[in-house]
Amino acid sequence: MAKEYRILYVAFHYPPILGSSGVHRTLAFTRYLVERNWNVDVLTSSLQAYDRWEESQLSFIPDKVNVIRAFGRNTAKHLSIKGKYLGLMALPDNWQSWIFSGVVSGLISILRRKPDVIVSTYPIASAHVIAYVLHKLSGIPWVADLRDPMAQEGYPANPRKKRIFQWLEGKMVKHCRHIVLTSSGAKALYVERFPQVTEEKWQIIPNGYDVAMFASLQTSSNHQQSEKIVLLHSGVVYPSERDPKPLFQAIAALKKSGRLSATNFELRLRATGHDEIYQPQLAKMNIADIVKLAAPVPFHEALKEMTMVDGLLLMQAANCDYQIPAKAYEYIRVGKPIFALTTEQGDTGQLMAQQSNSVIAPLDDALAIEQQLMRYLTQVQNGELAPLPEEQILRYSRQHHASSFEACLQRSIKHSI
Repeated sequence: MAKEYRILYVAFHYPPILGSSGVHRTLAFTRYLVERNWNVDVLTSSLQAYDRWEESQLSFIPDKVNVIRAFGRNTAKHLSIKGKYLGLMALPDNWQSWIFSGVVSGLISILRRKPDVIVSTYPIASAHVIAYVLHKLSGIPWVADLRDPMAQEGYPANPRKKRIFQWLEGKMVKHCRHIVLTSSGAKALYVERFPQVTEEKWQIIPNGYDVAMFASLQTSSNHQQSEKIVLLHSGVVYPSERDPKPLFQAIAALKKSGRLSATNFELRLRATGHDEIYQPQLAKMNIADIVKLAAPVPFHEALKEMTMVDGLLLMQAANCDYQIPAKAYEYIRVGKPIFALTTEQGDTGQLMAQQSNSVIAPLDDALAIEQQLMRYLTQVQNGELAPLPEEQILRYSRQHHASSFEACLQRSIKHSI
């Protein structure tokens, strides 16, 4: 009889949180593990720490996953006085308060459940701090699902926070059995940063789409029928990593020349997270009638909207060339034509180049965007951007990658015996 493994999974982003694509990777992997007869405990934060959450999202949590919620609060939101707080209270991130309670709750879980492996997952550093302390106190092997690089050129901007990130990266390299990354570019960055580390330490397990989330959705025809083409970006638009200003400038130029108008084109930005920045830009450029800022919706509704529009917008700046956003894989699964604003040499650009339904332009070049956008819209109008065959799309699923993740965990456990 196969051994039943136990795992303690430290993850801040877990249902019912809203507004983060990071939650779906952890959710898919924990679902896969319980289906493979793992005993899964997820150590996460109390609901009050989340900026946005919705009770209906709780239904996504698999029945056999044991969720442990440790006290946590957002420093900027809950522990500030008139919006001001000590900078030390937001290191390594705004959820510092989760670290102490997470360690205590984690130790209690370890004593009771005796896990075989600890996994921590980004995108907030405090999860890795908790896992590091638990590993040091218990000796249980630790795997860090780092996904994307932490310390980068110019990031974090706060020198003290960057030093903490670099310190934590060093602890991961020294103590983790494996460090999991989502792209070859991220691995190359860390191989250069830590040349003394063996190749086996770094594991590439890409992001992907969650088959279960798409099970009840149907995609409408890719051939555009109505006069107006709707292009959708679903999710956060970071002012640095996904700066849309050159795109806005291109749309403004196309409107001025009469090639685009509110009657034949709409760019819908759903849940940018920074509407207060973009609304004045749209007004100043006189394109608020074409570019619409839309409020966040629950994840399943966001997926449904992707299937109903004419095209999907992807944005990734050159400083993220070694990252591929999870959104890219959701777009591939939906099968709608993709307008990708990114570099051709980066990991995201290379992935998009493999798709039969994508058009690529540099994010920071308004003139190139203007030209490529018109090419893209013409091809959408003519039904020329067909998706990959279903059997090829399946290789981008999280379920396809989850078996590699399980194997990584099993190697970590056996290495410690």
